[in-house]
Amino acid sequence: MTFPNDDTGQVLAEMQAAGIDLTILHNVVFFQLFEQKEQAEAMAELLKEKAPDIVLSIHPDETPNVWDLDCTVKMLPDYDAIVAQEAQFEQIAAKFKGYNDGWGIEA
Repeated sequence: MTFPNDDTGQVLAEMQAAGIDLTILHNVVFFQLFEQKEQAEAMAELLKEKAPDIVLSIHPDETPNVWDLDCTVKMLPDYDAIVAQEAQFEQIAAKFKGYNDGWGIEA
C-alpha cells in the first residue's frame, strides 16, 4: 500500500512498516490544543452532544498553560478518512480558539 507524500501519509507508511494492520479498526486519537481548560471543555461538551461515540479526555499538555483534548474515534486508519476527520476537528477546535495537533493510534 502506498500513501501520499505528506505528514499523514508518512505516519501511515511508518505504521505499516512497523507491522500495524491498517485494514482493521483502531482507536485513532486526534489531539486538539487550547490555551485555557474552559475552551477544551467547551469543545468536549459540543462533541458529547453531536458524537457521543467519541471518547474524550482533557488533560494538561507538557507545554505550560496548554490543555489537550484527546478525541478517540474507532475507525479504519485510512488516509482519506483520517484527513477528513482531522479537518472536521480542526474546524470545531477553531470555534473555541484551539487547533488540531495531529493524530496517532493507541498502542
